[in-house]
Amino acid sequence: MTETTRDTDSAEIHHEHRDVAGGWLRPTVFGMMDGLVSNFALIAGVAGASADRTAVSLAGLAGLVGGAFSMATGEYVSVASQNESTAAEVAVERHELDVNASAELAELTELYVSRGVDRPLAEQVAEQLSRDPDQALKIHALEELGVDPHSLPSPWTAAFSSLCAFAFGALIPLLPFLCGVSGLWLPSLLAVVALFTAGAVAARWTSRNLLFSGTRQLVLGVVAAAVTYGVGTLFHATVG
Repeated sequence: MTETTRDTDSAEIHHEHRDVAGGWLRPTVFGMMDGLVSNFALIAGVAGASADRTAVSLAGLAGLVGGAFSMATGEYVSVASQNESTAAEVAVERHELDVNASAELAELTELYVSRGVDRPLAEQVAEQLSRDPDQALKIHALEELGVDPHSLPSPWTAAFSSLCAFAFGALIPLLPFLCGVSGLWLPSLLAVVALFTAGAVAARWTSRNLLFSGTRQLVLGVVAAAVTYGVGTLFHATVG
C-alpha cells in the first residue's frame, strides 16, 4: 500500500457523535427512570402497608397515569419556556445585527481573535460570514448563546417521549400485580433487572461504563423502594 493510499484511507475514516440535542433523549431516559423508580417505590410502600393486591394495583395504576401526564406536562412547559427564552434572546441579537451591524462585526472578529485566529484572517472570516443575514444571526446565536435558532427542541416531542417512557417504566413493577401476583418478589425482580438494564442502556449516550451506570441506577432505585417499603411497614397504613 502506497503512502497516498494510506492517506486517502485515513481521510475516509469518520467518527460519529451521539445525539445529545434531539429533544427526545433526555425526557425518554429520565422518563423511564422516573417511572420505574417512583412506581416501584410506590408499589413497595403500599405493599408494605397492605397485602391487598387490588389496593396495590390501583395505587400502581394511579401512579402510572398521574406520573406520566405530570412528566409530559412538565417536559412540555420546560422545553417550551426554554425555547421562548431563547427566541427572545435571538430577537435581541437580530435587532443588533440590523441596527448596529458594524459593532456586531467587530464583536465576531474579536471572538475569533480570542480563539487564536490572526486578526487579519479573523476580520476576513467575520466579514465574509456576515454577508448573509441569516447566516450571521445563526453564527452569533451559536457563539454567544450556544444555540442554533433553527434547531430548537420540540416541546411536543419531549412531552410525548416523556409520557410514553414514564408509562413503560412504571408498568414494569405493576404488571405482575395486574396479572394476579400478590407477593412483592416478582415485581422486585423485574424492577431490579429493569433498573440495571435502563442504567446500562443510558450509558450508550454517555462516556460512562455500562456496569457502573447500570449498578448506580440499580442501587438508587432499590434504596428508594426500600425506604418507601419501610415507611409503609412502619405505619402499616390501611388502604381502602
